[in-house]
Amino acid sequence: MAPRPCLRWPDKRLRQPAAPVSEITDATRALWDEMIAVMEAMPGVGLAATQLGEMQALAVVDASTARGQAVRMANPEILHASVQLRPHEEASPCLPGVSAMIERPRAVTVRFLNADAEVEERDFVGLWATSVQHQIDHLQGRMYFDRLGRVKRDMLLRRARKIG
Repeated sequence: MAPRPCLRWPDKRLRQPAAPVSEITDATRALWDEMIAVMEAMPGVGLAATQLGEMQALAVVDASTARGQAVRMANPEILHASVQLRPHEEASPCLPGVSAMIERPRAVTVRFLNADAEVEERDFVGLWATSVQHQIDHLQGRMYFDRLGRVKRDMLLRRARKIG
């Protein structure tokens, strides 16, 4: 079966914050598994449930080179972000064909509910940190291009409309 498609910008759901997850259920675990399959099919390094139209605060991230190291997160929140920034070319399957250089903290400490329904705090660095922050933005109803200045954002969206 083909993976579920991601919502396409400007779907209004991409601007809505996700609802907190109160407990980890079998349905939650099944959705995480589906999200990982979608992420791998792109291929990508992360996915938020909202990108699939599921308005729950769930995300998966796998920035490993070997793959198969996906971190499953419910209600992720950044506790600490490094002062040092790291630029990275970011994109989203919700707005295919375009990307932009975004600067984000190089490292973050994130608290989340893991697949065992336990509160976990984990440090993410480099591409892992970038992806986690990107997914948290999605869960808050933000897109990566919201971090651009108005002129660059408008240019990117115009380019995306031409492609789409």
